[in-house]
Amino acid sequence: MTATVFLGSLVGAMLMGMPIAFALLISALALMFVLGQFDAQIVAQNAIGGADNFVLMAVPFFILAGEFMNAGGLSRRIVDMAMAFVGHLRGGLGYVAILAALLLASLSGSAVADTAALGALLVPMMRRAGYDTERSCGLVAAGGIIAPVIPPSIGFLLFGVVANVSITKLFLAGIVPGAMMAGSLVVAWWWVSRRERFAPNERVAWPERVRVLGRGVWALLLPVIIIGGLKFGIFTPTEAAVVAAFYALFVGAVVYGELDAKTIYHCLLIAARTSAVVLVLVAMAMVASYMITIADIPGQIGTWLEPIAGNQTLLVAAMMLIAFGAGMVLDFIPVVLILTPVFMPIAQAAGVDPVYFGVLFIMNVAIGMITPPVGVVLNVIASIGKIPLERAIRGVMPFLVAEALILVLLILFPALVIVPAGWWR
Repeated sequence: MTATVFLGSLVGAMLMGMPIAFALLISALALMFVLGQFDAQIVAQNAIGGADNFVLMAVPFFILAGEFMNAGGLSRRIVDMAMAFVGHLRGGLGYVAILAALLLASLSGSAVADTAALGALLVPMMRRAGYDTERSCGLVAAGGIIAPVIPPSIGFLLFGVVANVSITKLFLAGIVPGAMMAGSLVVAWWWVSRRERFAPNERVAWPERVRVLGRGVWALLLPVIIIGGLKFGIFTPTEAAVVAAFYALFVGAVVYGELDAKTIYHCLLIAARTSAVVLVLVAMAMVASYMITIADIPGQIGTWLEPIAGNQTLLVAAMMLIAFGAGMVLDFIPVVLILTPVFMPIAQAAGVDPVYFGVLFIMNVAIGMITPPVGVVLNVIASIGKIPLERAIRGVMPFLVAEALILVLLILFPALVIVPAGWWR
Protein backbone atom coordinates (compact mmCIF):
# COMPACT_ATOMS: atom_id res chain seq x y z
CA MET A 1 0.00 0.00 0.00
CA THR A 2 2.63 2.55 1.06
CA ALA A 3 4.91 1.60 -1.83
CA THR A 4 2.04 2.30 -4.22
CA VAL A 5 1.36 5.65 -2.53
CA PHE A 6 5.02 6.63 -2.76
CA LEU A 7 5.44 5.67 -6.41
CA GLY A 8 2.04 7.05 -7.43
CA SER A 9 2.59 10.44 -5.81
CA LEU A 10 6.16 10.67 -7.13
CA VAL A 11 5.23 9.80 -10.71
CA GLY A 12 2.10 11.95 -10.56
CA ALA A 13 4.04 14.99 -9.38
CA MET A 14 6.65 14.54 -12.11
CA LEU A 15 3.97 14.14 -14.80
CA MET A 16 2.55 17.48 -13.66
CA GLY A 17 5.91 19.01 -14.51
CA MET A 18 7.06 19.48 -10.92
CA PRO A 19 10.87 19.56 -10.38
CA ILE A 20 12.25 16.26 -9.09
CA ALA A 21 13.27 17.75 -5.73
CA PHE A 22 9.74 18.91 -4.96
CA ALA A 23 8.25 15.70 -6.36
CA LEU A 24 10.31 13.83 -3.76
CA LEU A 25 8.98 16.15 -1.04
CA ILE A 26 5.39 15.57 -2.21
CA SER A 27 5.87 11.79 -2.12
CA ALA A 28 7.27 12.03 1.42
CA LEU A 29 4.33 14.16 2.55
CA ALA A 30 1.91 11.68 0.95
CA LEU A 31 3.47 8.89 3.03
CA MET A 32 3.17 11.02 6.16
CA PHE A 33 -0.55 11.56 5.62
CA VAL A 34 -1.20 7.88 4.86
CA LEU A 35 0.70 6.81 7.99
CA GLY A 36 -0.89 9.56 10.09
CA GLN A 37 2.50 10.96 11.05
CA PHE A 38 2.51 14.40 9.47
CA ASP A 39 4.98 16.65 11.28
CA ALA A 40 6.57 19.71 9.69
CA GLN A 41 9.48 19.39 12.12
CA ILE A 42 10.38 15.99 10.66
CA VAL A 43 10.48 17.52 7.18
CA ALA A 44 12.70 20.40 8.31
CA GLN A 45 15.06 18.27 10.38
CA ASN A 46 15.67 15.69 7.64
CA ALA A 47 16.01 18.30 4.90
CA ILE A 48 18.56 20.30 6.88
CA GLY A 49 20.32 17.17 8.10
CA GLY A 50 20.48 15.82 4.56
CA ALA A 51 22.27 18.87 3.20
CA ASP A 52 24.32 19.53 6.36
CA ASN A 53 26.78 16.73 5.70
CA PHE A 54 30.56 17.18 5.64
CA VAL A 55 30.99 14.58 2.88
CA LEU A 56 28.63 16.51 0.59
CA MET A 57 31.05 19.43 0.63
CA ALA A 58 32.95 17.39 -1.96
CA VAL A 59 30.16 17.86 -4.51
CA PRO A 60 30.61 21.62 -5.19
CA PHE A 61 34.39 21.28 -5.14
CA PHE A 62 34.46 18.43 -7.68
CA ILE A 63 32.02 20.35 -9.86
CA LEU A 64 34.24 23.42 -9.56
CA ALA A 65 37.33 21.34 -10.38
CA GLY A 66 35.63 20.14 -13.55
CA GLU A 67 34.80 23.70 -14.60
CA PHE A 68 38.38 24.84 -13.97
CA MET A 69 39.74 21.89 -15.96
CA ASN A 70 37.60 22.58 -19.00
CA ALA A 71 38.16 26.35 -18.94
CA GLY A 72 41.83 26.12 -17.96
CA GLY A 73 42.99 23.96 -20.86
CA LEU A 74 43.50 20.65 -19.05
CA SER A 75 40.81 18.90 -21.10
CA ARG A 76 42.27 20.12 -24.40
CA ARG A 77 45.74 18.89 -23.51
CA ILE A 78 44.31 15.47 -22.64
CA VAL A 79 42.88 15.30 -26.18
CA ASP A 80 46.22 16.47 -27.63
CA MET A 81 48.05 13.65 -25.82
CA ALA A 82 45.57 11.04 -27.00
CA MET A 83 45.86 12.39 -30.56
CA ALA A 84 49.65 12.16 -30.47
CA PHE A 85 49.72 8.53 -29.37
CA VAL A 86 46.75 6.84 -31.09
CA GLY A 87 45.52 9.37 -33.67
CA HIS A 88 47.41 7.71 -36.53
CA LEU A 89 45.60 4.36 -36.21
CA ARG A 90 42.83 3.38 -38.62
CA GLY A 91 39.78 5.14 -37.25
CA GLY A 92 42.24 6.86 -34.96
CA LEU A 93 40.02 9.76 -33.91
CA GLY A 94 37.60 7.22 -32.42
CA TYR A 95 40.38 5.75 -30.28
CA VAL A 96 41.43 9.29 -29.37
CA ALA A 97 37.86 9.92 -28.14
CA ILE A 98 37.91 6.76 -26.00
CA LEU A 99 41.35 7.36 -24.49
CA ALA A 100 40.57 11.02 -23.85
CA ALA A 101 37.25 10.07 -22.24
CA LEU A 102 39.02 7.65 -19.92
CA LEU A 103 41.61 10.24 -18.92
CA LEU A 104 39.03 13.00 -18.49
CA ALA A 105 36.91 10.67 -16.36
CA SER A 106 39.78 10.53 -13.88
CA LEU A 107 39.72 14.32 -13.65
CA SER A 108 35.99 15.05 -13.49
CA GLY A 109 33.07 13.10 -12.02
CA SER A 110 30.51 14.59 -14.42
CA ALA A 111 29.37 12.75 -17.56
CA VAL A 112 27.71 15.87 -18.93
CA ALA A 113 30.82 18.04 -18.48
CA ASP A 114 33.13 15.44 -20.05
CA THR A 115 30.79 14.86 -22.99
CA ALA A 116 30.47 18.58 -23.62
CA ALA A 117 34.25 19.09 -23.50
CA LEU A 118 35.05 16.09 -25.73
CA GLY A 119 32.21 16.78 -28.13
CA ALA A 120 33.21 20.39 -28.69
CA LEU A 121 36.79 19.37 -29.44
CA LEU A 122 36.44 16.08 -31.34
CA VAL A 123 33.11 15.99 -33.19
CA PRO A 124 34.07 18.81 -35.61
CA MET A 125 37.45 17.12 -36.21
CA MET A 126 35.80 13.76 -36.88
CA ARG A 127 33.28 15.34 -39.25
CA ARG A 128 36.04 17.05 -41.25
CA ALA A 129 37.97 13.77 -41.47
CA GLY A 130 34.99 11.99 -43.03
CA TYR A 131 33.71 10.12 -39.99
CA ASP A 132 29.98 9.41 -39.79
CA THR A 133 28.61 12.20 -37.60
CA GLU A 134 25.95 10.22 -35.75
CA ARG A 135 28.43 7.41 -35.02
CA SER A 136 31.01 9.93 -33.81
CA CYS A 137 28.47 11.60 -31.54
CA GLY A 138 27.38 8.20 -30.19
CA LEU A 139 30.97 7.23 -29.38
CA VAL A 140 31.70 10.50 -27.57
CA ALA A 141 28.47 10.18 -25.55
CA ALA A 142 29.28 6.58 -24.58
CA GLY A 143 32.77 7.64 -23.55
CA GLY A 144 31.38 10.49 -21.47
CA ILE A 145 29.43 8.18 -19.16
CA ILE A 146 32.65 6.57 -17.93
CA ALA A 147 33.05 9.66 -15.71
CA PRO A 148 30.55 8.58 -13.00
CA VAL A 149 32.36 5.21 -12.65
CA ILE A 150 36.01 6.30 -12.54
CA PRO A 151 37.04 8.28 -9.43
CA PRO A 152 36.41 11.05 -8.60
CA SER A 153 32.71 10.35 -9.07
CA ILE A 154 29.84 12.53 -7.88
CA GLY A 155 27.58 9.49 -8.24
CA PHE A 156 29.68 7.49 -5.77
CA LEU A 157 29.66 10.45 -3.40
CA LEU A 158 25.86 10.62 -3.36
CA PHE A 159 25.45 6.84 -3.18
CA GLY A 160 27.93 6.63 -0.30
CA VAL A 161 26.13 9.36 1.66
CA VAL A 162 22.65 7.90 1.18
CA ALA A 163 23.68 4.24 1.62
CA ASN A 164 26.27 4.88 4.36
CA VAL A 165 28.98 3.09 2.36
CA SER A 166 32.68 4.03 2.34
CA ILE A 167 33.18 6.54 -0.47
CA THR A 168 36.90 5.81 -0.61
CA LYS A 169 36.20 2.11 -1.21
CA LEU A 170 33.63 2.99 -3.87
CA PHE A 171 36.13 5.28 -5.62
CA LEU A 172 38.84 2.65 -5.72
CA ALA A 173 36.45 -0.16 -6.68
CA GLY A 174 35.30 1.79 -9.74
CA ILE A 175 38.71 1.93 -11.43
CA VAL A 176 38.73 -1.52 -13.08
CA PRO A 177 35.03 -1.49 -14.15
CA GLY A 178 35.54 1.96 -15.68
CA ALA A 179 38.56 0.70 -17.60
CA MET A 180 36.48 -2.28 -18.76
CA MET A 181 33.85 0.13 -20.12
CA ALA A 182 36.56 1.89 -22.11
CA GLY A 183 37.83 -1.48 -23.38
CA SER A 184 34.34 -2.41 -24.55
CA LEU A 185 34.17 0.84 -26.53
CA VAL A 186 37.50 0.03 -28.21
CA VAL A 187 36.12 -3.32 -29.37
CA ALA A 188 32.81 -1.81 -30.47
CA TRP A 189 34.52 1.02 -32.36
CA TRP A 190 36.84 -1.43 -34.12
CA TRP A 191 33.81 -3.49 -35.13
CA VAL A 192 31.67 -0.64 -36.50
CA SER A 193 34.55 1.18 -38.21
CA ARG A 194 36.45 -1.71 -39.78
CA ARG A 195 34.90 -1.16 -43.22
CA GLU A 196 34.81 2.63 -43.13
CA ARG A 197 37.26 4.77 -45.07
CA PHE A 198 38.73 7.59 -43.05
CA ALA A 199 41.21 10.29 -43.91
CA PRO A 200 44.40 9.00 -42.22
CA ASN A 201 46.27 11.10 -39.71
CA GLU A 202 50.03 11.29 -39.85
CA ARG A 203 51.99 9.44 -37.21
CA VAL A 204 53.42 11.90 -34.70
CA ALA A 205 57.17 11.62 -34.24
CA TRP A 206 58.46 10.70 -30.80
CA PRO A 207 60.10 14.07 -30.10
CA GLU A 208 56.70 15.74 -30.67
CA ARG A 209 54.98 13.11 -28.54
CA VAL A 210 57.38 13.87 -25.72
CA ARG A 211 56.65 17.61 -26.06
CA VAL A 212 52.88 17.01 -26.01
CA LEU A 213 53.24 14.71 -23.01
CA GLY A 214 55.31 17.36 -21.25
CA ARG A 215 52.58 19.96 -21.80
CA GLY A 216 49.90 17.59 -20.56
CA VAL A 217 51.70 15.99 -17.63
CA TRP A 218 50.15 18.52 -15.26
CA ALA A 219 46.72 17.18 -16.18
CA LEU A 220 47.86 13.56 -15.73
CA LEU A 221 49.18 14.28 -12.25
CA LEU A 222 45.73 15.09 -10.86
CA PRO A 223 44.29 11.52 -10.86
CA VAL A 224 47.59 10.27 -9.44
CA ILE A 225 47.32 12.78 -6.59
CA ILE A 226 43.67 11.95 -5.87
CA ILE A 227 43.93 8.14 -6.06
CA GLY A 228 47.28 8.08 -4.24
CA GLY A 229 45.97 10.36 -1.50
CA LEU A 230 42.88 8.21 -0.98
CA LYS A 231 44.81 4.93 -1.14
CA PHE A 232 47.37 5.97 1.48
CA GLY A 233 44.90 7.83 3.70
CA ILE A 234 46.49 11.23 3.15
CA PHE A 235 43.10 12.88 2.72
CA THR A 236 39.39 12.04 2.72
CA PRO A 237 37.17 12.22 -0.40
CA THR A 238 36.00 15.67 0.71
CA GLU A 239 39.55 16.90 1.12
CA ALA A 240 40.40 15.29 -2.23
CA ALA A 241 37.74 17.46 -3.86
CA VAL A 242 39.29 20.62 -2.41
CA VAL A 243 42.74 19.49 -3.57
CA ALA A 244 41.37 18.81 -7.07
CA ALA A 245 39.71 22.23 -7.31
CA PHE A 246 42.79 24.09 -6.06
CA TYR A 247 45.11 22.07 -8.31
CA ALA A 248 42.96 22.69 -11.40
CA LEU A 249 42.83 26.41 -10.55
CA PHE A 250 46.61 26.59 -10.08
CA VAL A 251 47.41 24.71 -13.30
CA GLY A 252 44.87 26.61 -15.38
CA ALA A 253 45.82 30.05 -14.04
CA VAL A 254 49.56 29.79 -13.33
CA VAL A 255 50.96 26.95 -15.44
CA TYR A 256 48.83 27.26 -18.58
CA GLY A 257 47.80 30.88 -18.05
CA GLU A 258 44.30 30.33 -19.49
CA LEU A 259 42.24 31.22 -16.42
CA ASP A 260 41.79 34.94 -15.86
CA ALA A 261 39.61 36.64 -13.25
CA LYS A 262 36.57 36.80 -15.53
CA THR A 263 36.80 33.10 -16.43
CA ILE A 264 37.29 32.09 -12.80
CA TYR A 265 34.20 34.08 -11.82
CA HIS A 266 32.20 32.36 -14.57
CA CYS A 267 33.39 28.93 -13.37
CA LEU A 268 32.45 29.77 -9.78
CA LEU A 269 28.99 30.91 -10.90
CA ILE A 270 28.27 27.74 -12.91
CA ALA A 271 29.57 25.51 -10.11
CA ALA A 272 27.43 27.33 -7.53
CA ARG A 273 24.28 26.98 -9.62
CA THR A 274 24.88 23.30 -10.32
CA SER A 275 25.77 22.57 -6.69
CA ALA A 276 22.61 24.30 -5.47
CA VAL A 277 20.45 22.06 -7.66
CA VAL A 278 22.24 18.92 -6.46
CA LEU A 279 22.12 19.82 -2.76
CA VAL A 280 18.42 20.74 -2.84
CA LEU A 281 17.80 17.35 -4.46
CA VAL A 282 19.80 15.66 -1.70
CA ALA A 283 17.92 17.53 1.04
CA MET A 284 14.50 16.53 -0.33
CA ALA A 285 15.71 12.98 -1.00
CA MET A 286 16.68 12.63 2.66
CA VAL A 287 13.13 13.51 3.70
CA ALA A 288 11.82 10.89 1.28
CA SER A 289 14.44 8.39 2.46
CA TYR A 290 13.34 8.84 6.08
CA MET A 291 9.71 8.17 5.18
CA ILE A 292 10.70 5.22 2.96
CA THR A 293 12.35 3.67 6.01
CA ILE A 294 9.41 4.44 8.34
CA ALA A 295 6.93 2.97 5.83
CA ASP A 296 9.16 -0.11 5.33
CA ILE A 297 8.99 0.19 1.55
CA PRO A 298 12.24 -1.81 1.14
CA GLY A 299 10.55 -4.62 3.09
CA GLN A 300 7.53 -4.53 0.79
CA ILE A 301 9.65 -4.57 -2.35
CA GLY A 302 11.77 -7.28 -0.75
CA THR A 303 8.59 -9.34 -0.40
CA TRP A 304 7.92 -8.90 -4.12
CA LEU A 305 11.47 -10.09 -4.82
CA GLU A 306 11.32 -12.89 -2.23
CA PRO A 307 11.05 -15.71 -4.81
CA ILE A 308 14.56 -14.90 -6.04
CA ALA A 309 16.02 -13.60 -2.76
CA GLY A 310 17.99 -16.81 -2.25
CA ASN A 311 19.97 -16.26 -5.46
CA GLN A 312 22.18 -13.18 -5.20
CA THR A 313 22.85 -13.05 -8.94
CA LEU A 314 19.15 -13.08 -9.84
CA LEU A 315 18.33 -10.57 -7.10
CA VAL A 316 21.02 -8.13 -8.24
CA ALA A 317 19.95 -8.60 -11.87
CA ALA A 318 16.31 -7.84 -10.97
CA MET A 319 17.28 -4.65 -9.12
CA MET A 320 19.52 -3.62 -12.01
CA LEU A 321 16.61 -4.07 -14.43
CA ILE A 322 14.43 -1.82 -12.28
CA ALA A 323 17.22 0.78 -12.07
CA PHE A 324 17.77 0.55 -15.83
CA GLY A 325 14.09 1.20 -16.45
CA ALA A 326 14.16 4.19 -14.09
CA GLY A 327 17.29 5.50 -15.81
CA MET A 328 15.48 5.52 -19.15
CA VAL A 329 13.01 8.15 -17.94
CA LEU A 330 14.85 9.98 -15.14
CA ASP A 331 18.13 11.84 -14.86
CA PHE A 332 21.20 10.38 -13.12
CA ILE A 333 21.05 12.06 -9.71
CA PRO A 334 17.30 11.57 -9.07
CA VAL A 335 17.59 7.83 -9.80
CA VAL A 336 20.49 7.51 -7.36
CA LEU A 337 18.66 9.43 -4.63
CA ILE A 338 15.30 7.68 -5.12
CA LEU A 339 16.39 4.04 -5.50
CA THR A 340 19.43 3.84 -3.20
CA PRO A 341 17.42 3.88 0.08
CA VAL A 342 15.02 1.33 -1.42
CA PHE A 343 17.57 -1.14 -2.78
CA MET A 344 20.37 -1.05 -0.20
CA PRO A 345 18.43 -2.70 2.67
CA ILE A 346 17.35 -5.46 0.27
CA ALA A 347 20.91 -5.98 -0.98
CA GLN A 348 22.36 -6.01 2.53
CA ALA A 349 19.71 -8.46 3.79
CA ALA A 350 20.69 -10.81 0.96
CA GLY A 351 24.38 -10.51 1.84
CA VAL A 352 25.41 -8.59 -1.28
CA ASP A 353 28.67 -6.67 -0.87
CA PRO A 354 27.58 -3.00 -0.59
CA VAL A 355 30.63 -1.68 -2.49
CA TYR A 356 30.06 -4.17 -5.31
CA PHE A 357 26.38 -3.27 -5.46
CA GLY A 358 27.22 0.45 -5.45
CA VAL A 359 29.59 0.10 -8.41
CA LEU A 360 27.02 -1.85 -10.45
CA PHE A 361 24.23 0.52 -9.53
CA ILE A 362 26.14 3.67 -10.50
CA MET A 363 27.35 2.08 -13.75
CA ASN A 364 23.77 1.07 -14.55
CA VAL A 365 22.38 4.54 -13.91
CA ALA A 366 25.24 6.07 -15.92
CA ILE A 367 24.28 3.91 -18.91
CA GLY A 368 20.78 5.32 -18.52
CA MET A 369 22.22 8.71 -19.47
CA ILE A 370 22.66 7.48 -23.07
CA THR A 371 19.44 5.47 -23.15
CA PRO A 372 16.34 6.87 -24.89
CA PRO A 373 13.86 8.43 -24.46
CA VAL A 374 15.44 10.92 -21.99
CA GLY A 375 19.21 10.33 -22.17
CA VAL A 376 20.56 13.66 -20.94
CA VAL A 377 24.04 12.98 -22.36
CA LEU A 378 22.47 12.13 -25.72
CA ASN A 379 20.75 15.51 -25.71
CA VAL A 380 24.05 17.23 -24.93
CA ILE A 381 25.94 15.52 -27.77
CA ALA A 382 23.06 16.02 -30.23
CA SER A 383 23.17 19.74 -29.49
CA ILE A 384 26.95 19.92 -29.87
CA GLY A 385 26.97 17.79 -33.02
CA LYS A 386 24.01 19.73 -34.48
CA ILE A 387 22.09 16.55 -35.31
CA PRO A 388 18.55 15.42 -34.37
CA LEU A 389 18.24 13.34 -31.22
CA GLU A 390 17.02 10.37 -33.32
CA ARG A 391 20.35 10.26 -35.16
CA ALA A 392 22.30 10.44 -31.91
CA ILE A 393 20.26 7.49 -30.60
CA ARG A 394 21.08 5.43 -33.71
CA GLY A 395 24.74 6.34 -33.42
CA VAL A 396 25.10 5.36 -29.76
CA MET A 397 23.40 1.95 -30.00
CA PRO A 398 26.51 -0.24 -30.67
CA PHE A 399 28.35 1.42 -27.80
CA LEU A 400 25.34 1.25 -25.48
CA VAL A 401 25.15 -2.49 -26.12
CA ALA A 402 28.89 -2.89 -25.48
CA GLU A 403 28.74 -1.12 -22.10
CA ALA A 404 25.55 -2.96 -21.13
CA LEU A 405 27.34 -6.26 -21.81
CA ILE A 406 30.08 -5.22 -19.37
CA LEU A 407 27.40 -4.60 -16.76
CA VAL A 408 25.92 -8.07 -17.40
CA LEU A 409 29.41 -9.57 -17.10
CA LEU A 410 29.94 -7.89 -13.72
CA ILE A 411 26.55 -9.16 -12.50
CA LEU A 412 27.43 -12.72 -13.48
CA PHE A 413 30.98 -12.56 -12.12
CA PRO A 414 31.13 -10.35 -8.98
CA ALA A 415 34.82 -11.16 -8.51
CA LEU A 416 35.60 -8.84 -11.44
CA VAL A 417 34.69 -5.97 -9.10
CA ILE A 418 35.41 -7.39 -5.66
CA VAL A 419 38.90 -8.83 -6.32
CA PRO A 420 40.43 -5.73 -7.99
CA ALA A 421 38.82 -3.56 -5.31
CA GLY A 422 40.78 -5.56 -2.74
CA TRP A 423 44.05 -4.66 -4.46
CA TRP A 424 43.54 -0.98 -3.66
CA ARG A 425 42.59 -1.40 0.00
